[in-house]
Parts: sequence; structure tokens; C-alpha cells
Amino acid sequence: MLDKEILKQQIRKLEIRSNKLVNEVFAGQYQSVFKGQGIEFAEVREYQVGDDIRNIDRNVTARHGKPYIKLFSEERELTVIFLIDFSASQQFGSADKLKSEVAAEVAAVLAFAALKNNDRAGMLSFTDKVEKIITPKKGKNNILRIIKEILDFKPSGRKTSIAAALKAINEIWRKKAVVFLISDFQDSGYERDLSITSKKHDLICIKINDDKENSLPDIGLVEMYDPESGKYFTTDTFHNNNLLKEKSAALDKAAQDIFRKAKVDVINLNTAKSYIKPLTKFFKERERRSALG
Repeated sequence: MLDKEILKQQIRKLEIRSNKLVNEVFAGQYQSVFKGQGIEFAEVREYQVGDDIRNIDRNVTARHGKPYIKLFSEERELTVIFLIDFSASQQFGSADKLKSEVAAEVAAVLAFAALKNNDRAGMLSFTDKVEKIITPKKGKNNILRIIKEILDFKPSGRKTSIAAALKAINEIWRKKAVVFLISDFQDSGYERDLSITSKKHDLICIKINDDKENSLPDIGLVEMYDPESGKYFTTDTFHNNNLLKEKSAALDKAAQDIFRKAKVDVINLNTAKSYIKPLTKFFKERERRSALG
């Protein structure tokens, strides 16, 4: 776990950077992309020729002796939930950042966008089980709590079960929410649950990759460590490099196929590259689809 002062500084830096991005880069896009979940009653006014008679408020009409109709407005308030992978593979990073650090930064940007629009935000962290749940609430303090947990939480598990996390969110949150599933998706067997979640919620998958997981330098026999199993093993980097590339490519293709079949949006990120362009591209594509109806 991080030193309290260092953690405080990291949270503050993330807050400043995230607010800057929300105000300068994603201004207005979040609200136009993530619309309300329905309509709510706003007010009444006197009936006018052409109004839908089905909207007449009988109680107000009876009190005033002339017809009044109900007016409705879009229900703007949303619930945003971050479903975040805390398995041991998230602690890998060959560039400037670990996958977990990229996850924290992206979640912070999206969380502060939610805060700016007065939406509720919550989090479910997982490994091969549900680790911790932060109930969706409004306000800056809750956003900062989510960021703190992402940066400093020490999970009890090491492996990955995306299916377990999806099952949990489907059981816990009955009402439709915007769900950001942030993971490297080094897992299998979650197809059915992903499809179910995508039908119940507005699900967006954020896949974080690191190039060095797909290829090894040719340095002969090397002892390596698998963070999720906790085991050491010896591998021949010369002979096994192609095998690793094939395995990584197959795992990535399987994930992309699952996303496509479930008809979910996916944002592909890389630890060596900025996440701003992929996020901007996602918002623009969602805006375009929304405009087309």
C-alpha cells in the first residue's frame, strides 16, 4: 500500500489532470453520449389545441375547472459504475505506466465527467471474485474515494473471473446503468454474462494491453514469474516467442469476437500510448450514432 502522503499527492494530480481533460477535451460530449434513462414529470400548463389529450392531468383540471396537461422532461440523472479488474496481471507495464495506472487515470476522467453532470458513480472491484463494492453516490468525496481505492486497494485474489464480476453487477444493480468494464481481458468463459449485462445496462468495455506481453526479447533461457498463479517457470525466449505471439493474438481475437457478438462498445488502450485519442474517438462515434438515431 502507498504512503499516505504519496497517495494524497497522486489523487490530487489525478483530480487536476482529469478535471482539465473533462473541461477542455470532453466538454459536452459525455452528456450528449450518455442520455437519461427515461422521462420524468416536470410541470403542468393549460391545455392548448393540438396537445395530446392523454396527458391531461385530471386532478388539476378538476380543481381549476379547465383542462391542464402534464409536461415531461428527460430524466438526466444516471448511475455510472466502474467494474475494475484488480487481478495480478494488471500490475504489469513495460512502458511508463502499469495497466492498473492506466485504468486509474481513465476511470478518474470518466468519474469526474459523471460528477460534472451530477450523476451517481460507484465501483465494483474484482479478481477471481468480487473484492469490494462502493455504492453509487453523487458528489466529489465519493469520486475521490473511488480513485483512492483504485490506486491503493490490495485485493485478496490474484486470478481473473470477469464472469463473476458480471454476474454480481447483474444481481446487485437492477436498474439500467452505464457500466465501464476495465480489464486486460486475459480470461475466458465470460461470453454469456457479458451478453446479459449488455442487454441490461449500457456496457462499455475498456481493454488495456501492453506490447511486451505479446513478444519476448531473444535472450535464451529465462526464469519468469506468472503473477496470477504465483509460480515461477523457465522458458526459452528464442523458441517460445512465436508461440507467445500466437497465444496473445488468439486471446485478443477471442475478446474482440465476444465484444462484437454482444454488440458492446470497446475502447482499446495501450500502456505505451495516450488514452486521450481512443477516448475521444469513442465519444465521437457514440455522438454520431446518437445523431443518426
